[in-house]
Amino acid sequence: MAGKAVATRAHKLAAGLLQYLKNNAESLPDYGRRYRTGERIPTAFVESAVNQIIDKRMSKSQQMRWSPQSEHILLQVRIRVIDDRLRQDLERWYPGFAANDATLRITA
Repeated sequence: MAGKAVATRAHKLAAGLLQYLKNNAESLPDYGRRYRTGERIPTAFVESAVNQIIDKRMSKSQQMRWSPQSEHILLQVRIRVIDDRLRQDLERWYPGFAANDATLRITA
């Protein structure tokens, strides 16, 4: 029964997203076209979202919060994952790591 409820909720959310995209198609930027034509792609909205998340996690009112040091380390790891360099780092730090034949793709 729980699986059906999850599927129903997912369908409702997807339908809502599709309707939003249809209603706002004229105002949504075409980032693919901008990228292909060499236009700048603004990142202010992404930076704002990241700042909000970090601010919330650094708040003293949170039960589980990040320290400035742990925040810095987390961001360094995330950048290495996004740049596909984390595996290279692990292979350099742990020589036996390269012997692992199971290659996993870490998604950002």
